[in-house]
Amino acid sequence: MFEKIGQLIIAIADGIWGAPILILLLGGGFYFLVYSRLAPLRYIGHAIKILTGKYDDPNEAGQLRHYQALSTALAGTVGMGNISGVAVAITMGGPGAIFWMWVSALLGISTKFFTCSLAVMFRGKDSAGEIQGGPMYYITEGLGKNWRPVAVFFSIMAMIGVSPLFQANQLTQMIRDVVLVPNNIGGSFISDLFTGIVIAFVVGLVVIGGIKRIGKVTGSLVPTMVVVYSVTVLYIIFSNAEHIIPAFQTIFHDAFTGDAVLGGSLGAIIITGVRRAAFSNEAGLGTAPMAHGAAKTNEPIREGLVAMLGPIIDTIVVCTMTALAIIITDTWIESNADGITLTAQAFDTAIPVFGKYILSTCVIFFSMSTMFAFPYYGVKCLGFVAGVKYQFIYNYIFVAVVIIGAVSNLRVIIGLIDISFALMAFPTVITAILLSPHVKRAAKDYFARLKSEKIRS
Repeated sequence: MFEKIGQLIIAIADGIWGAPILILLLGGGFYFLVYSRLAPLRYIGHAIKILTGKYDDPNEAGQLRHYQALSTALAGTVGMGNISGVAVAITMGGPGAIFWMWVSALLGISTKFFTCSLAVMFRGKDSAGEIQGGPMYYITEGLGKNWRPVAVFFSIMAMIGVSPLFQANQLTQMIRDVVLVPNNIGGSFISDLFTGIVIAFVVGLVVIGGIKRIGKVTGSLVPTMVVVYSVTVLYIIFSNAEHIIPAFQTIFHDAFTGDAVLGGSLGAIIITGVRRAAFSNEAGLGTAPMAHGAAKTNEPIREGLVAMLGPIIDTIVVCTMTALAIIITDTWIESNADGITLTAQAFDTAIPVFGKYILSTCVIFFSMSTMFAFPYYGVKCLGFVAGVKYQFIYNYIFVAVVIIGAVSNLRVIIGLIDISFALMAFPTVITAILLSPHVKRAAKDYFARLKSEKIRS
């Protein structure tokens, strides 16, 4: 019975990720880019200046500084989506899927600019009177209370989308395939279940037990792990420098031919690229606006500019490095592995003995920090739907789901997450399009003031 349910989930995910969602995400991003007259791309330099804290004002409304808001959003995206998500993209769609991840990310820059500007522009208050931001609030505050059912629908889908299924599954898979099996320990359902229970216990200590020290240690080490991961991947890439150009040629060639995909379907490659890009940078899904909506600023456009840096960092830079490591080492051709195991094999091929353990260390901190960060979104969503006094319940559900994710099938998990992401994207992007004139007016005013300030200085 469970196998049939899994097959149904995969079939629904494949069905929902067709033309409608492609038109929504790619078409929506293109609309935002043209409607704003390329403003997000023209002001990337200014966005970086904002990120440095030059424009921070501690007296402005909100809970997080610009840098903290972006870091919170990236904590949920930089990591497993960039490591195992890229491997899944190459396995399912071939190297050409990476090209369509780039396209989706470039258009996602504009989507992030609009949705995160709206998150600050139309902040609302929860049942406790605390100022909050996110699609559910800009829907009700911007379009009116009659749109609350749409906001509730988004919140319910988001609670599934930010569940720890994928992170728990991939962390368990990495521990099994890299640590346990090579040492003749475990590798069975029981060992996966035990691993899941241990992970759930640690996550529970932080999100339920309130032992924030573990979360702070993990969070503080994540930037270090990003550096370690990046340096390792760059070593793999440049120690095989002669393969870099051929790797890019493979990506561009397969992006339009489909040679690396069974059946050679170009449409399948595009869909795979967009699906995995959405998983990687979440542009148009609505989670990032919840973090950026808490930023300490009275300038919505300023926060939108900071938010748009996410897809650049996440997909254009980090995902590309991972993809090159997998393609250069030929593990995507020689191995039948999937997800994190494929990436681990690429690291082991390029850096024998040590490579997979370096990756394992990074993955532990990436996945745990994401599982510590995701309840922030889920709690907000449940608080919106049921009221603040009930939002703590999400933490208990979240911890239980860690165990389910540890023993579940990867493709089924990806299917379930993809379904929820698609159903999050529809209300997020459609309502953002309806509210886009507000962002355009605010942007025109902001950039006019910015120009006059430069002239005076």
